[in-house]
Amino acid sequence: MSLPKRDGVQGRYYLIQKPDTNPEVLEHADQCIQDVLDGTAKENHSGYPVVVRNQSGTPFLPSQLLERYLSKLPLKGFPYEEAVTFCDALRRLVGWREIGHTLGKYIKHQVQERFFEIGENEDYFSPFPLCTAWPELRPEDVDENLLRFTCYVAVCYTVYGASDNTIITEHYLDLVSQLRPDMVKQLKTAGSGKLPKDIQRRKTEHFTASANDVFATIRITARDSTEECYAEILDYLCAVLEQEGFPRSYSVEFRGKEKLYLPIPGLPKKGVNQLFACAVQHPNLHPAMARYARLAMREFEWYQNLSDEACAMPGTFAVFALGLEGEPWAPLVTEYLDLCDDEHSSLQGKFLHALIRKFGFQPWTLGVLVRGALSMQWLEPAREFRSLIANGESLDALLEVKRRFSAYLLPEENEDPKFRAIAWQSLLWAIWGQASENGGSKVIKTAPKELRERYQEIFQ
Repeated sequence: MSLPKRDGVQGRYYLIQKPDTNPEVLEHADQCIQDVLDGTAKENHSGYPVVVRNQSGTPFLPSQLLERYLSKLPLKGFPYEEAVTFCDALRRLVGWREIGHTLGKYIKHQVQERFFEIGENEDYFSPFPLCTAWPELRPEDVDENLLRFTCYVAVCYTVYGASDNTIITEHYLDLVSQLRPDMVKQLKTAGSGKLPKDIQRRKTEHFTASANDVFATIRITARDSTEECYAEILDYLCAVLEQEGFPRSYSVEFRGKEKLYLPIPGLPKKGVNQLFACAVQHPNLHPAMARYARLAMREFEWYQNLSDEACAMPGTFAVFALGLEGEPWAPLVTEYLDLCDDEHSSLQGKFLHALIRKFGFQPWTLGVLVRGALSMQWLEPAREFRSLIANGESLDALLEVKRRFSAYLLPEENEDPKFRAIAWQSLLWAIWGQASENGGSKVIKTAPKELRERYQEIFQ
């Protein structure tokens, strides 16, 4: 079968146009939908826009395939299981980003606009209008499985969407709760039901815990302060994060008897801080902490129960705790710093200050400081840094870093001479602040005579 090019855009994919789509195009689209279900459809991986091809090679936009699939589903006797199966298959093939908006439009048209009186936005910052269920609406007027599908879409926004998509989840669940509060109550109690039972809830002689994938929460209560207790908790945290369906942005709520916190001034004294401050006391648990950190660390993901000014990537407190244990954990710390969002994350600055205060300026701490300076807009130095570096050993360590500076940069960073210059200046700023400008003239002028030559070599 040969499809006419006029149904495509520059021949890259075929459009399903309403109402005059070529019947041959629809036939190929339906075959593509079936191929998605059968696992035989193909995605172009690196191309833009993302397209899905059926076995014949005919390309379609994922959003249009999803629109066509959903448009054929009955609203009474809604086939929940079948719809979820198709949406999951398409998501695995092309990613949530390609289908989330289309699913949102479907819920808006088929649930929000059909069953609710839509008012005005409560305030300027609210992304959704106030929605109130029609008072004359009868339970039999709303298909239960359509509401279950609404809950499914709500969960997907939290699990697969951006960290701020939880507000969409809350809106959809608010709609459902007005019609079937029991359905949302069940989600609050047990989550989506996809997590294994021993992950949803776990209870041992040492701790109790629960995980909810819908609300992206992990709650843990330690019954004692033993190494065995923290070992079991770390094992549980890793088990939760190993579940494919658990959100990558989440909150950890911890309660324990030991009121310890990491020795880093300015860090929020939250339960997750307390947990890793306690666990790090046991050297045997350090590998488990690193395992958790590597499972948790994701760029642009966040602990959800920290305020904006204290926002932190999951894994932050485990990394900080291990980092203060010394050089063996420097590679983990640099992995973390390279993932930090330099526009929003700033807690790493407090950690870097504590690290240098504890270990001084050594080659390995300077290596960490290079990556830390690049993880923020401008890392301000701690007040003590000028005195901590004012000795021959520390200045020689900095000179060694300068001679081998390429080794501290990523390959793509090292290819750009301008970037190398900016990175070096960022490191100097992180040590001396504004005094590092103008070739460090102020620093050199006030340097002890016996160290002045080293300072000149650093700034030249």
